Amino acid sequence: MRYQAGDLAAFEELYARFAPRVRGWLAKLRLAPGADPEDLAQETFLQMHRSRHTWSASRPFEPWAFAIARNVYRMDCRSRSRKQGRETAIDAEIAALGDTPEATAVRRVGVDRALAGTTAKRRSSLLLHHLWGLSFKEIGKLLAVNPAAAKLRARRGAADVRRALEKGREDSNEDGREGGREGEG
Repeated sequence: MRYQAGDLAAFEELYARFAPRVRGWLAKLRLAPGADPEDLAQETFLQMHRSRHTWSASRPFEPWAFAIARNVYRMDCRSRSRKQGRETAIDAEIAALGDTPEATAVRRVGVDRALAGTTAKRRSSLLLHHLWGLSFKEIGKLLAVNPAAAKLRARRGAADVRRALEKGREDSNEDGREGGREGEG
């Protein structure tokens, strides 16, 4: 009741008392790959904060708190399932490029191996922007992320590809398969 009235010290007491239990309960669940019990516990307390007005002093706090934790867990599972489905569909579209001239050129310079070395999220954003010409706003809608996240993923994916290609060139120069520039030994 003190927290509902705006007492932040009361929230700290609730957090100290219930966060370890919520985190422990979440850790025992079968979480989706990439899900973190700590992140889900934080999200639980954020949701508690947003809906603190719905708690009634006539009811116990703990069941209310764990109901929110359960809903956060379920939302996370649904969200990850939807995102995974979209990323799988995008990877299938990339594979469907088949033997187009663009795909052949990409394979010829080893970009396909470099792309395989980055994460699926980065690869999807990178290809959707640079190969299909989608804006980051469009990519964000497609992947259910904000446009800034789509742009960051594409940039990091491009950096990963660049590093892999540079490493590939260095490796081939060391193997003697590719000659260096004039004047180099």
